[in-house]
Amino acid sequence: MSTPVLTAVAWPYANGPRHIGHVSGFGVPSDVFSRYQRMAGNQVLMVSGTDEHGTPITVQADKEGLTPQQTADKYTRQIAQDLQGLGLSYDLFTRTTTGNHAEVTQQIFLALYRNGYVVSKTGTGAISPSTGRTLPDRYIEGTCPICGYDGARGDQCDNCGNQLDPADLINPHSRINGETPKFVETEHLFLDLPAFTETLGKWLTTRTDWRPNVLKFTQNLVEDMRPRPITRDLDWGVKIPLDGWRDQPLKRFYVWFDAVIGYFSASVEWARRNGRPDAWQQWWTNPDARGYYFMGKDNITFHAQIWPALLLGHNGAGDRGGEAGPYGTLNLPDEIVSSEFLTMSGSKFSTSRGTVIYVHDFLREFGPDTLRYFISVAGPETQDTDFTWDEFVRRTNFELANEWGNLVNRSIAMAHKNNGAIPAPTRAAAADEELKALSRKAFETAGGHLQRSRFKLAASEAMRVVTAANRYLSDQEPWKLKDDPDRRDAVLHTALQVVSDANTLLTPFLPHSAQKVHEALGGTGVWAAQPQLSDVEDLDIPGRINPILTGDYAAEQARWESVPIEVGRPLAKPTPLFAKLDPKLGETGPEWAPIEQ
Repeated sequence: MSTPVLTAVAWPYANGPRHIGHVSGFGVPSDVFSRYQRMAGNQVLMVSGTDEHGTPITVQADKEGLTPQQTADKYTRQIAQDLQGLGLSYDLFTRTTTGNHAEVTQQIFLALYRNGYVVSKTGTGAISPSTGRTLPDRYIEGTCPICGYDGARGDQCDNCGNQLDPADLINPHSRINGETPKFVETEHLFLDLPAFTETLGKWLTTRTDWRPNVLKFTQNLVEDMRPRPITRDLDWGVKIPLDGWRDQPLKRFYVWFDAVIGYFSASVEWARRNGRPDAWQQWWTNPDARGYYFMGKDNITFHAQIWPALLLGHNGAGDRGGEAGPYGTLNLPDEIVSSEFLTMSGSKFSTSRGTVIYVHDFLREFGPDTLRYFISVAGPETQDTDFTWDEFVRRTNFELANEWGNLVNRSIAMAHKNNGAIPAPTRAAAADEELKALSRKAFETAGGHLQRSRFKLAASEAMRVVTAANRYLSDQEPWKLKDDPDRRDAVLHTALQVVSDANTLLTPFLPHSAQKVHEALGGTGVWAAQPQLSDVEDLDIPGRINPILTGDYAAEQARWESVPIEVGRPLAKPTPLFAKLDPKLGETGPEWAPIEQ
């Protein structure tokens, strides 16, 4: 039975190009998962976009002499191009500066407000003395008053995980220019998080299948929840739809508040663009639907605590009760798939420190599938993982080129030379059936791992089939069976069947090369569909043009099962699937890459 599966992917910030550390957390894992779910026959809606409001955009705009909108336009296009190049199969990759997103954000807020989960408080706000602008909590650093960590942010200490207020920090300073912020009294609207303590706590007890790090971290947050500001003194963001607030030039929703609502607003936009304005309900109000959220570990708070609270508040299901908002009863997340950090020399990738490998540079030099494979088999799935050029070269040369690429090339080349087409298994043997049984069994094993977002185990299972097939060819030696063409054909048929199976198993990880293998086996048409980048007019703001990613994934042929290959299908002489990299690259990396310290 087909299940509606929502893949909600963290929104990259549109203040610069993305690096490989970013896409190892939100990008590749979400796409591997979505491609598998589609192949398994489920109805996938994969949505996200660029996060474009808040002070980080205005800071970058000032640096470049642009307006905030021009800055968002510039980097949204760059990011969309990179994600398209990586093959991330979004049903809709949009942005938070659309008219649709503003409307949905305001409607969610009004439902929270009517149900009593928004309170007004006068408190201290951090102001930059030199510019007079509000400093976001995340742009203020200092010493944590709880654990003493030097480098805590104004909203949270990454060392002890506690929620903070900028005024609580010891020796606070601005990350933008190092100055000491000025704290002034200002009125803001707050999400009354303590009013969700009981309902959130009960809900978390049902999340037994979450990754342990996510569940433990979130449970600790629920034990000490405080009201959290949802407005800021800023002129760049979604306006607040309340009398006394909507016309204030320096009052906007805090960027974190409207960004998490983006998962839902993007689903609404997708439905509207497809001429079925209520189609989003299949993934959001259907009790049979499943929702999976993909991000790096620094975003757990917003997805496992705050977004569920917003949904509960809209649904009228917090501790105070209430009535369901305009969108009905919306589904809470089923699973938070949080990755750890991809590091370099033990440090997070950082644009400001120069420790950065941009996605567009990597794609230009090495193509998408080598990066997708590395992230899948050696990435930060459950613990921080160091990226090294040596490991990247080793994985590419020995696993992709020598093992997988060599299996594809020699199997097809021998069949092409001897038969010109896929041969018939005229004289089968026990070894043939053993290998094919191993290959068929891998679909159940790898599929179970992918269902649980265990990407390393799933990729390893696929490569186990590849290794077994290479061993089989070495043992059977079909190149020596000139005097026994029936047995030779049976061996080659078996090898090609397992190449076809392994290609299917590897399709979620290597969609670009999977298309090539499909064609090398004589297949035609789309095997693994790719996203398309289009310029479209905003649905609600006349004249505004937005770049979006979308695609026709229903047209692809890949299905999560072993399909018998077609005897007699013509084969062409194959070309190498993966080029081997110069081993010296493992020592230095390319010229444009940062030097590891």
